[in-house]
This record gives sequence, structure tokens and C-alpha cells, in this order.
Amino acid sequence: MLKTGRYQHFKGNYYQVLYVAKHSETEELHVVYQPEYGEREIWIRPLAMFDETIERDGKQIKRFCYVGGE
Repeated sequence: MLKTGRYQHFKGNYYQVLYVAKHSETEELHVVYQPEYGEREIWIRPLAMFDETIERDGKQIKRFCYVGGE
């Protein structure tokens, strides 16, 4: 399971993962997170997308990388 805490997006910004939640109809897991910049609105993204490995400049990297606890 994904840890709560601070993550860095591959483009550089930081986010706080608040919860992992389950969709009431599909039971798909989603990450509930908050950016550490701007208006700090609460967002959700499917866990599979949040935790995926992507290709950037010919390298395989995590979309979001865990950088520490809350």
C-alpha cells in the first residue's frame, strides 16, 4: 500500500499524500493528495496512475517519488 507523506512529482513540485481511498462503485483505489503550492486544493488520482513508472528522456522514473513522512 502507498505510504502517506510527502512526494515529489517528476516535474519537481511537492505534494502531501493524505489518504488512499476506495471508490464506492468500482472499488478502485485512489490517492487523495494536496499540492504544497498555490491554492492547495485537494485532488484525487487513481492509485495505479499515481504510483506508475513513466518514461522521460529515455529513462524509467516514478511519476511521484516518496521523499518523507508527514
